[in-house]
Amino acid sequence: MSVKDPSQRIVITGIGLASPNGSNLPEFRHNLLNGVSGVKPYEIRYIGKTVAGLCEFDALRYQTKKDVRNGTRAGSISIYCAGDALADAGIDITQIDRSRVGVFVGITEHGNVETEQEVYNISQHNYDVKFWTHHHNPRTVANNPAGEVTIRFGITGPHWCMGAACAAGNIGLISGLQQLLLGEVDLAIAGGVSESPSTFGIFAGFKSQGALATHEDPTKASRPFDKNRNGIVISEGGALYTLERLNDAQKRGAKIYGEILGYAVNSDAADRVLPHSGRQAECMRLAIKKSGLVANDIDIVNTHATGTPEGDIKDVEAIREVFAGTKTHINNTKGFIGHAMGAAGALELAGNLPAFVDGIVHPCMNCDDLDPRCEVPNLVLGQPKQLASVDVILNNSFGMLGINSSLIVGKFKG
Repeated sequence: MSVKDPSQRIVITGIGLASPNGSNLPEFRHNLLNGVSGVKPYEIRYIGKTVAGLCEFDALRYQTKKDVRNGTRAGSISIYCAGDALADAGIDITQIDRSRVGVFVGITEHGNVETEQEVYNISQHNYDVKFWTHHHNPRTVANNPAGEVTIRFGITGPHWCMGAACAAGNIGLISGLQQLLLGEVDLAIAGGVSESPSTFGIFAGFKSQGALATHEDPTKASRPFDKNRNGIVISEGGALYTLERLNDAQKRGAKIYGEILGYAVNSDAADRVLPHSGRQAECMRLAIKKSGLVANDIDIVNTHATGTPEGDIKDVEAIREVFAGTKTHINNTKGFIGHAMGAAGALELAGNLPAFVDGIVHPCMNCDDLDPRCEVPNLVLGQPKQLASVDVILNNSFGMLGINSSLIVGKFKG
C-alpha cells in the first residue's frame, strides 16, 4: 500500500459527521478532549426507559421536510454527512463529472426500523395491510443509505452499502479506497452510518444477551475497560469522507487530513458473538505489514471495546499481543458516544485524525476503576495526553459473526 506513485496513494480530503456529542468534526473533537458525553435518557416501544446515543444534526440542511418524511433516518444521516464532507473538501458536486463519483456506506443492518414501524402501524388497524406504506420497499433495501446520497446530489457513479456488522465503518472506507485504486471512480464518498436506536429489536436482543448497559447516570452508562461495565449503549450516527487519489487532490490544491497507508479484514471463524483475540491480533499485524510499518511506528490505536465484560478483555488481549513493548498509546471513543454500530469505526477514526495536527491523544471516558484484566501499557485514561507528535493511527472495528477490520492512516508528509 505504501507506494510512491501519487495515483496509487489515497488521501482523505473531507469529513462530514453526525455523532451523539457533535455534528461536525471541530465540535466532536472538542467534546472528546473535554469529557462531554452524548448519551441521554431514551424510551422506546416495548423496552421502556433506557439510554442511547442520539444525534442532533440539522437534517434540513440538505433535505426538505418531505424528503425526510419519505426517506429513512439512515438516509438522512448519510445525506447530511456526505453534504458536509463535500463542503469540507471544497468540492462543488455540480461542477465535476458525477459519473466518476462513487458512494460506499458501511452498515450494521438496514430495514429493521421501517419493518418494525409498519408492523406496529397495521397492528393498530387489525393488521389490515392496506395501511402498509408504499414507501416500505425503497426504505428497506440494503443500499438505501448510499442510494439516498446519490439521488440527493445527482451522483451517477456506483453506489452500494456493505453489511459488515460493527466493522462496517472501516470497511466502507476500504471499499472506497479499492474503487479508487481500481480506477472505477475519481472521488469516493465513503464511511459508515447507523440508525440503530430507532429499532426496539436491537435493544431487546442485547437485553436478552445481558449486554445492554444500564446506569442511573446516562452519561456514565458506556464505560469500556471499567471494572463495573455492564454492556453496550446503542447509538446512531455517521461519518463519511471524501477520498481521492493524491495526484487529483494535489492538482486542485485540496487540504489533506491524512493518507490511508494500509488495511486488513479477516474472520474469526469461531463464534457468532464472542470475539477471538488471536484473529484480531492477526488482522492488526496484517494491516501493519501491508502498510510497510512495524508495530512501534503506530502512535495511537483506537480500540473497538464496547463495554461488554468479555469483549473488552478480548480486545485488550489482542492489543497486548501486537503492541507489547512499544510506544503506542491506546484509547477508546465509545465511553463518550456509546456504540454507533456501522458508524463506529468511521466516527472513531474522525475523532482521532486531528491528533496529526495537535499531537493530543483523547482519553477513554468513564473508566474510573480500571479492570485489571483490561490493563495495557499507555492506555490513556481520564485526561488527554500530549505527545511530541502523532504520525500514524490504527483504527480497529470488529463485529458479530467474527468480522475484523483494521485501518491505518498516516499524517500526510508529501
